[in-house]
Amino acid sequence: EIGHGALAERSLEPVVPSEQDFRYAIRISSEIMESNGSTSMASVCAGTLALMDAGAPIKKPVAGISVGLVTEFGDDHQLKRYELLTDIIGSEDHFGDMDFKLCGTDAGVTGFQLDLKLSGISHKIMAEAIERAKEARTKILDMMRSALDKPRPELSKYAPRIETIKINPEKIGALIGPGGKTIKGIVAETGAEINIEDDGSVHIYATSGESMARAKEIIGSMTREVEIGQTYQGRVVSTKEFGAFVEVFPGKDGLVHISELADFRVQRTEDVAKVGDIIWVKCIGIDDKGRVKLSRKAALKERAEKETGQAA
Repeated sequence: EIGHGALAERSLEPVVPSEQDFRYAIRISSEIMESNGSTSMASVCAGTLALMDAGAPIKKPVAGISVGLVTEFGDDHQLKRYELLTDIIGSEDHFGDMDFKLCGTDAGVTGFQLDLKLSGISHKIMAEAIERAKEARTKILDMMRSALDKPRPELSKYAPRIETIKINPEKIGALIGPGGKTIKGIVAETGAEINIEDDGSVHIYATSGESMARAKEIIGSMTREVEIGQTYQGRVVSTKEFGAFVEVFPGKDGLVHISELADFRVQRTEDVAKVGDIIWVKCIGIDDKGRVKLSRKAALKERAEKETGQAA
């Protein structure tokens, strides 16, 4: 069965997602209890359904079929007549002259294997066999789709989670923390394993969806970038005569100038924003040094316009 397994693997491989899209090692185990047909083609069909049921985002479902051939030759050793057989059984394989296994999607062929007891076959017979296999494959794919038409959107709740997110490489130091304190804290809290690469790729390995979600949430909050035009809810961390500093993400704050605190003249910063207050702010600019400029006035105006639009 090693050869049959190799054919099934070769036929499924073209639709398997890349490592970047699906960072899992994939193993398909196909156990045939009894068969009077092609076990390798059955393994291809069952393997496709197993992958989709597991949530593996394969590109297209694959099905396979075996086509046989029986021939009659004249006394002059010339072919008199022949007959193609679709989905051959054991006796047809044993007594027949060909076992042509062909796998593919509705878009084309992904793998095939041709076993012949003859010295060769004509181009015409080969073309007919390929067409016969295509017709059968299309019917099988329709039957498979009636059971499961696409990969399940979620992995099994028992499957470990593996995801990769990208962060700004300049944020790597902050994510790791002094002596690895920050990243170790995230690992301890979530139970996830986290590996960071120099290009900003963060690989997260978790045993459950909840662990993965929490790890992504913490990493996201620590590495998010403030974007111009976006509105955030932040905490006032300090006040000055010229305005208030508001923390929009952990470790990331910006200045709300006193002129941007309200749509009226503000005499003292503390009249509008005190340390510890949670306020809405909008990013209105980032200077060359990365300093963030925020506006409470713009944020309140934007929120008021949205509420007015919803009420209308």
